[in-house]
Amino acid sequence: MGRKLVPVKLDSYKPLREIVFESLREAIINGVLEPGERLMEIQLAEEMGVSRTPVREAIRKLELENFVVMIPRKGAYVAGVSHKDVADVFEIRSALEGLAAGLAAERATDQEIEEMERFLLYYEGQEMSLEQMVNSDTDFHALVYKASRNERLIQILANLREQIQRFRATSLSVPGRLKNAIDEHRNIVEALARHDVEEAQTLATAHIVTAENVMFEALRLSKELGDSKESSEANSEKE
Repeated sequence: MGRKLVPVKLDSYKPLREIVFESLREAIINGVLEPGERLMEIQLAEEMGVSRTPVREAIRKLELENFVVMIPRKGAYVAGVSHKDVADVFEIRSALEGLAAGLAAERATDQEIEEMERFLLYYEGQEMSLEQMVNSDTDFHALVYKASRNERLIQILANLREQIQRFRATSLSVPGRLKNAIDEHRNIVEALARHDVEEAQTLATAHIVTAENVMFEALRLSKELGDSKESSEANSEKE
């Protein structure tokens, strides 16, 4: 674990187990807890300033949401992200994002279009942390979903949100991706402003396909780096 977790902030409106669960999930999404890393209850509890019980409950819930895998006689580990995981999520997301953008092109009000334009203007040229990048990207897409006026679609996308967030963090961490994403967002907003349904669908789908390609490239480079490190360590041991 490259960075330590911060103590959780108690919220009287939420049970402690839920606060711990959300904190751990966020740590996995943002890469604080890395794929393949073992989750030690005692260590996590100490870093978060809680007892082991809510940590144990949170880990079980994270397993149900596929963020954690339990290995018999070894313990809990942060789940890795396979190419199949990425392909499956992006396949669903590209279809849903295209649908949402098409509906938004039909139904978005002038006020909603203006809100999206102001949003993009605010974030252009901003220096942001990875967490801020992920949040800004999430917020922009939420504006498009809202403009679709389809509550069932919005709910389906909300259910997919946490899996998407993990991929967003990896994709947006690639140098230059944030600027390109903002440019793609601007093109989508321009299509929405023209109420061009077909163009909005095409641009939104292409935006997700590009994000998927960036994600695959990031995974490839990460694997090459890992393989190189393992090879270097093996050679050192031989010497």
